[in-house]
Amino acid sequence: MAEIEREAMEYDVVIVGAGPAGLSAAIRLKQLDADLNVVVLEKGSEVGAHILSGAVLDPCGLDALIPDWRDKGAPITVPVKEDNFYMLGEAGQIRVPNWPMPPLMNNHGNYIVSMGNVCRWMAEQAEELGVEIFPGMACSELVYGENGEVKGVVAGVFGLEADGSIGENTEPGMELHGKYVFLSEGVRGSLAKEVIAKYDLSKSKEPQKFGIGMKEIWEIDPEKHREGTVTHTMGWPLGKEAGGGSFIYHLDNNQVYVGFVVHLNYKNPHLFPYMEFQRFKHHPMVAELLKGGKRVAYGARAISEGGYQSMPKMVAPGVALLGCSVGMVNVPRIKGNHNAMLSGKAAAEAAVAAIKEGRASDELTAYETEVREGAIGQDLKKVRNVKPMWSKYGLVASLVGGGLDMWTNTLGFSLFGTLGHGKSDAEATEPASKHKPIDYPKPDGKLSFDRLTNVSFSFTNHEESQPAHLKLLDDAVPVNVNLPKYAGPSARYCPAGVYEFVEEEGKDTRFVINFQNCVHCKTCDIKDPSQNINWTVPQGGDGPNYPNM
Repeated sequence: MAEIEREAMEYDVVIVGAGPAGLSAAIRLKQLDADLNVVVLEKGSEVGAHILSGAVLDPCGLDALIPDWRDKGAPITVPVKEDNFYMLGEAGQIRVPNWPMPPLMNNHGNYIVSMGNVCRWMAEQAEELGVEIFPGMACSELVYGENGEVKGVVAGVFGLEADGSIGENTEPGMELHGKYVFLSEGVRGSLAKEVIAKYDLSKSKEPQKFGIGMKEIWEIDPEKHREGTVTHTMGWPLGKEAGGGSFIYHLDNNQVYVGFVVHLNYKNPHLFPYMEFQRFKHHPMVAELLKGGKRVAYGARAISEGGYQSMPKMVAPGVALLGCSVGMVNVPRIKGNHNAMLSGKAAAEAAVAAIKEGRASDELTAYETEVREGAIGQDLKKVRNVKPMWSKYGLVASLVGGGLDMWTNTLGFSLFGTLGHGKSDAEATEPASKHKPIDYPKPDGKLSFDRLTNVSFSFTNHEESQPAHLKLLDDAVPVNVNLPKYAGPSARYCPAGVYEFVEEEGKDTRFVINFQNCVHCKTCDIKDPSQNINWTVPQGGDGPNYPNM
């Protein structure tokens, strides 16, 4: 694409991604200096189309950004009234009492929300301040300056030929330049991945860890609905095969968010995260809740779980990484949106101070300092050992040891120091010969559903004539390496059925990429044991169209 000549537009700050981090940055920039030129570029068809989160929101981030959000009609209206934790067995459950849990685990004062709708509202607040927001604009390339700094992005490329070449209907897009570029693409964003590699930002840091979160919205029997109730479970069906758990959140209008998270450091390549989710809904406690209801939406998204010790350096010349591009999820609290908002606010404050000093395209070190030493760092440091304990010693050890560690951290010290994660999630995958296949029950079409049926409830669409946005570094690896050694795990770890191994009589096995199904979760980029899949952006507006995830 280098031979294309593009028009360029100049801004003070260019923001990639209209999630909570990017929109918070945009709002704060204009709050501090109304004359700044700020643009937000969003690859989804509209703001919120690609936003998927649990979500129980700690409002501290929004309190800091827009203190009068209640008066301004924010769609944050369902306070948490009840907090339940259960350990599941196949046929029953044990309630885990709340009293031994550290205070930080309490959801009092938090809200059950649709983060998609919160982001739509935040976009309205940003536009009222004069921020330019362009949905349907995928940012496919970084633009570098003469000294190796990030000076902008390429956005709005449409109509490439299927082989990636330029055709007569190709729209070349344009370059958007900024004194600073903020990358708030969410988990495992393609541009953030490039920046982290180019500037070696993960040097001396622990590897980032991830989970795959799958979520359905259900409309249930009004008699079973308990608005404001939050339930989390651990244990069955995952057992010792993988870490993870579920969430069930009762929002308004007789709707319930039903979600399931599988940590991606599982060893057994036969594990099928999506089918674990479907099996979970047949637990008696869950089945009784959903009986007579109907699923109205489905989606999936990777979650950054590495925490404090896995956060890369967040700044490089001309660029800053925000929110989940860094990885700011508090794993035991199952919350990251508040930290995403606080990171956007901090990045904006650092950029405004720099621009007032006449600076541009340098490293916003004040932003990184604020993240590591301020509220975000304090939030994440207290819980930093829970995830590595879970990974290394299992669920019970993490409950006991992690709980103890969180208690002592509230007093300012840790018995364990800072534990490491060790391997990446891809490296954690073991050969299939070391594990037994797992027999999953067939979905019944009432509580559980096959993948392709469920994907239709993500309202995903991709222009089929474009190049596949899922790139193989070596076309031979899936069939020649991943299939014989790992039993073709991409056919299972993808929650949207993108990858399949097709066997036809008398012909060699083919690896097929159904990129039209992709819900942009990034699991393939993370979990592929050969690290052979590179997730890139399709053209703008493509992908899921989540209603109120």
